[in-house]
Amino acid sequence: MTSFEAAIDRDFGVIADLIRIHAQQRPAKPALADATHELSYGELDALMDRVAASLQRDGLAAGDAIAICAASSVNYAAVFLGALRAGIAVAPLAPGSTPASLARMIADAGARVLFVDAAAAEVIGPAAEGAIPRVALDGSAAGRNVEAWLAPTGARPAAVEPQPAWPFNIIYSSGTTGEPKGIVQGHGMRWAHVKRGAKYEYGPETVTLLSTPLYSNTTLVVFFPTIAFGGCVVLMPKFDATGYLKLAARQRVTHTMLVPVQYQRLMARPDFDAHDLSSFRFKFSTSAPFNAALKADVLARWPGGLIEFYGMTEGGGTCILEAHLHPDKLHTVGRPAEGSDIRLIDEAGKEVARGEAGEVVGHSAGMMVGYHGQPGKTREAEWFDPAGKRFIRTGDVGRFDDDGFLTLFDRKKDMIISGGFNIYPSDLETVLRGHASVAEAAVIGVPSEQWGETPVAFVVRRDGDDTTAEAILQWTNNQLGKTQRLARLQFIDELPRSAIGKVLKRELRELDAR
Repeated sequence: MTSFEAAIDRDFGVIADLIRIHAQQRPAKPALADATHELSYGELDALMDRVAASLQRDGLAAGDAIAICAASSVNYAAVFLGALRAGIAVAPLAPGSTPASLARMIADAGARVLFVDAAAAEVIGPAAEGAIPRVALDGSAAGRNVEAWLAPTGARPAAVEPQPAWPFNIIYSSGTTGEPKGIVQGHGMRWAHVKRGAKYEYGPETVTLLSTPLYSNTTLVVFFPTIAFGGCVVLMPKFDATGYLKLAARQRVTHTMLVPVQYQRLMARPDFDAHDLSSFRFKFSTSAPFNAALKADVLARWPGGLIEFYGMTEGGGTCILEAHLHPDKLHTVGRPAEGSDIRLIDEAGKEVARGEAGEVVGHSAGMMVGYHGQPGKTREAEWFDPAGKRFIRTGDVGRFDDDGFLTLFDRKKDMIISGGFNIYPSDLETVLRGHASVAEAAVIGVPSEQWGETPVAFVVRRDGDDTTAEAILQWTNNQLGKTQRLARLQFIDELPRSAIGKVLKRELRELDAR
């Protein structure tokens, strides 16, 4: 058994230690690459040491935190990994947040140093007197130049041995509610994610292309296994369908993580089939609803397996759909992963009978410690079974079929109650997408004096289409049950989405209320 095999076989280990093993065994092997920069494992390991030593020099200790707010880059990834080597938690922040929201997140995380690039610094604004130090990852005037900040070449940090419960990162997930909550994920949770990597053929020959941001858990669930197993991560700071396809073919990419809207845009490219994607082994997706027709198109035209993960950044269990193995289950999100206990509960917090719908709750080895500094919010997110076993509530409503596959209906809070009937927006959205003129659709509930709530649709038409809203509304309502029918349908140029492709229904509600 090699030193790597012995390390990955442990119940708990440290990702930074695996990088050290790869650096010793294959120092010249590429580890990270972006459009302008590449690092081998030997170079990455040495840079991580310099980052860890620099943070310790500046007075940070295990359990402290830093924040990173920047576009994905080699420097971003190296600082993230270097901080982990020192036992320091990382709070990766979305540059697209508002200045007030970013200020709250930085303060909430207790970040001791802020790593930025020029674009993010412009959003955050000038540093106030007494603010934490800023380091510029891109060499700009956004902060102290990262090269000047780093300890000298050859610097080594004091040894640290992270424990499973230590905070690994703090992911700020506002979901679709708008108020950020810091999700504290421990080293043990990340190790659990990494250990399942062998199943998906991660290894030294892996080339993973990532075009989703490094502040998103969506990205990190693929980033860390790639690095842990000695593969190369190619970072694309901003998604562009044509650029993605060219880069994937040129780099002979084997693995990728994409959100459903990215798959949709790629598959819609007229030149998609002209690109050589034969090197792909696995493609992953998570974070947003992935409709069955789109999955079928990916399976038919894109080589390699297709894996959909369903779960939350908070953890608490995962469902996995191996779409290439179960083409008759594309309408589901798969079955509970090994080690995941997924159950359904009713409004009273009691488990529902087999075949009934209920809120999805989950338990696994990979669960958040809690929401940072918000014990009340943490308690709201928890459910305990009669034996006292802790589960995380998802807020999603679903049902298991006879084969144990989970079908999701909607977010519990997005369900529309009209005239006493439950209406799931996803059912209506599926019908809408069946119209030849509809490229994208989202349905929300709006107040109604007569019914309590009533469904309203927002539709993006296909390019060049001139079908009227009334025609699409009438066609759709003819396909729906009487209690489901849409009250209104309006066109929109683009659905509002988060950086990882979730439709922001709160913004649609605000738009409708104007």
